[in-house]
Amino acid sequence: MKDPVTGRYVEMTVQGKHYRIYYESAGQGVPLVCLHTAGADSRQYQELLRNRELLSRFQVIAFDLPFHGRSMPPKEWWLEPYRLTTDLYVEFIMTFLQTADIEEPLMLGCSMGGNITLELAYRFPEKFRGVIALEAAAATGGRLNDYLFHPQINGGEMCATNVYGLMAPQSPEHLRRDVWWIYSQGAPGVYYGDISFYSEDWNATDRVGKIDTSQCPVFLFTGEYDYSCSPEMSRKTAALIPGAEFQVMNAMGHFPMSENPDLLMKYLRPVLDKLC
Repeated sequence: MKDPVTGRYVEMTVQGKHYRIYYESAGQGVPLVCLHTAGADSRQYQELLRNRELLSRFQVIAFDLPFHGRSMPPKEWWLEPYRLTTDLYVEFIMTFLQTADIEEPLMLGCSMGGNITLELAYRFPEKFRGVIALEAAAATGGRLNDYLFHPQINGGEMCATNVYGLMAPQSPEHLRRDVWWIYSQGAPGVYYGDISFYSEDWNATDRVGKIDTSQCPVFLFTGEYDYSCSPEMSRKTAALIPGAEFQVMNAMGHFPMSENPDLLMKYLRPVLDKLC
């Protein structure tokens, strides 16, 4: 069977630095832009990019942030440590959408990618059909520690094994192992730089309540086995956002699009039907 996924690059400039960004896409229809988790890349969405039901209605798009996957860092990247911030993350996303000519997309993000969709809904509600935040909350502190970037520890193996424990035991083992594999391949310091955003810089408790869900609908889904962003954390966040909807995903962990994409689709279908 011929694979429906195509990959290409776009070149863009953010905060005075030039980047060559890799992304994959498949399908036709409403753009569904997918944001990967900390320290990972767009391979997390490989199953959604091949889901025939989804591709019949949506153009599924997943890109690698700079420093991740096949998106290289900028020139002279070694002169300063990589640290993601809320403002930089937003600018990466908005510049990518503009450069790739993507208009009025539906945004789907997981973990740090889910968190930032809330910021997008707050800052630019008119630019999105809606946001679907997986494993997300207005604040996710307490995750940064030196073991994530320690010279005496195999960072790839430590990181991969750490996130493996965030998945549901019911999820197919071969898919959970794929998540482990992706996480084992991140460059030194990249996961740490992402968690710096996720755990330290990110706190939107003062502004998520200002999101206009009549203009940009917000949906939150969190797996019952997720202890990085627990269902209760997501539930409290949804309660702060007038009109937001939240649902716990049974038999699911922190990486729904990767560890159990078929089960995720059962939760997504009603939302996709409502939005598009």
